[in-house]
Amino acid sequence: MRWLLLAIFSVLAACQSSGIETLEVAAEQDLPEWQSPRERDHPRLGEIVDLRTGASVTAGQLLDELAGASLLLLGEKHDNPDHHALQLWLLQALEKRRVQGALVMEMLTVDQQETVTQVQVKVAKGARPADLPLALNWHKGWDWSQYSGLVTHVLAQPYPLLAGNLNRDALMAIYRQPPELLGRESTRADVTERLSAHIREAHCNKLPETQLPAMLAVQQQRDRSMAKVLLDAPKPAVLIAGAYHVRYDLGVPLHVRDLQGIDDVATGNVEQRVLIFAEADQDVLAGSADFVWYTPAVAEQDYCADL
Repeated sequence: MRWLLLAIFSVLAACQSSGIETLEVAAEQDLPEWQSPRERDHPRLGEIVDLRTGASVTAGQLLDELAGASLLLLGEKHDNPDHHALQLWLLQALEKRRVQGALVMEMLTVDQQETVTQVQVKVAKGARPADLPLALNWHKGWDWSQYSGLVTHVLAQPYPLLAGNLNRDALMAIYRQPPELLGRESTRADVTERLSAHIREAHCNKLPETQLPAMLAVQQQRDRSMAKVLLDAPKPAVLIAGAYHVRYDLGVPLHVRDLQGIDDVATGNVEQRVLIFAEADQDVLAGSADFVWYTPAVAEQDYCADL
């Protein structure tokens, strides 16, 4: 049972889980220093690629593109500190260009929302809790040291910090009895087949095939939850989640389109942009995102060794 719980809560948890730094970039705003140890000499370290054209862009050009999006999805490798540092850099840079509406995080579950809101109210009144992770009921599965800078910053802002993920009870209920997923985009055969393949790989090809449909349902219902929160959030809204969750071809964007169709919400054309932070030795396919920003890589780990 313990292995099953870990599997449910870590579906694609690793997700996806320089080079190029022009004088123009440095002049606009100092970028964070690299922290991760590997791929420091990779030729594309620090490069930002527009996957729609294949061209490299500067950080300033990237900001120009992202600032106009009502929905901005940022994909990360959860244990890479450079991804978290760049997320904070990017959010602060966007705050200087536009009035931010909300930040949604995969790392917070919807049942935490009232608690998060209460903490943000206290911070606004100058009564920040001494132990923020305790006050937020931060889940131990997410390394607080990776997220503390971003969360601390957002709690002090006038826009809300919103929880996007499902809690343990909801995930177990989905696993035991997967609900029907409504919508055309997220239920396409090519989508479910590729997600199933990723789930197999993420679990070292040791997941029994009989459990695969339930695990797929867990993954997609998490994406559906984040899409709902993102659509309901004040705009412009930013989502921070694992890289697979934000992909155009597999994740939240599919559910955004489905929800608009299912609910017949007169929201007009929601302009989305997807940026994936990827380690320099990883490949990000065109069509999965608008932009990729390459960073150093964390130390290699054999996640399958103990299974």
